[in-house]
Amino acid sequence: MGLDDAMKEIFSDGFDPSDGASESPAVRKILTFGETVGSLVKHGVLDWDLLSDLFWIDGMWNRVAAHAAFARNRLGEPRIYEHFEALATRSSD
Repeated sequence: MGLDDAMKEIFSDGFDPSDGASESPAVRKILTFGETVGSLVKHGVLDWDLLSDLFWIDGMWNRVAAHAAFARNRLGEPRIYEHFEALATRSSD
């Protein structure tokens, strides 16, 4: 599954963004993508302006945030997906 397919799934009418416990390859793909690009922006490897021109980061985060919270609680690690969340916060400012 590519990023396009994952985006299609998380923005579909049938996707429930509040169900953080569901297992979805699309959600994992989006969370991994967001965390990766967030880390790259943090370290100056990827330009924030370019990224925000290409992707609706806060929209993506809003669709998968419950899944991130579920993973944090399940694993007892509050830093999981912190770079993605930071990008979304930056995006909505």
